[in-house]
Amino acid sequence: MLITFEDRPTDSPFIERVWRSRSERAGVFTSIAACHWEMVVTRLHGQTSLTVRGPETVATAADLPAEGEWFAIRFKLGTFMPELRPGFLRDLNSVTLPAATQRSFRLHGASWEYPDFDNAEIFVRRLVRAGLILVDPTVAGVLRNEPPALSARSLERKFRQVTGLTLGTIRQIERARHATRLLRSGRPLLDAGYDAGYYDQAHFTRSLKRFIGQTPAQVIAAQQQLSFLYNPQPASF
Repeated sequence: MLITFEDRPTDSPFIERVWRSRSERAGVFTSIAACHWEMVVTRLHGQTSLTVRGPETVATAADLPAEGEWFAIRFKLGTFMPELRPGFLRDLNSVTLPAATQRSFRLHGASWEYPDFDNAEIFVRRLVRAGLILVDPTVAGVLRNEPPALSARSLERKFRQVTGLTLGTIRQIERARHATRLLRSGRPLLDAGYDAGYYDQAHFTRSLKRFIGQTPAQVIAAQQQLSFLYNPQPASF
């Protein structure tokens, strides 16, 4: 195995998941499509950095250095940083914030201590109090299955502004990730495609190749390691 992952749930209204990983050796893995933006702390070769990453709309091959450690805060859809919106960061246009000291980085003219796996919620609350992370109530409400007050066109514009994605793209990515979890759990290929909502095998295969980087059969074979894939609560949208 190239890299091992560990994750935990959270009761934060701003955080989707907290995870960490460690690479055993150098290699290449598949970074699968993801709807959420993240803050990722990297520790490699004695150096620490914090990178803000946006959503990814296609799967990509990613180089993995040996003996690296990563900790990430994955934010809920509807949260955003006004200065670094997910659409600006989308598809590997990540931003690594400047270091202040070995233990801190600079953001919005201030020094912030690097968070860790155990204090992510405290760190995010501080960012929210400082106005550096906001929540859009319209997007958050739609994702809770609440009827929007906007027209369909205005709502689509709002989703692009806040998440960097259309609602349709979010649904497509989440469906592909859900199908991948089903396949990895041992669900038969045809059943997994049906349960995930694909209307035929060709549609299923095209979707997974785009968003997961593998065909359904390749996912089952598990010959190529995938990036972080966890079991979330069922999506309400």
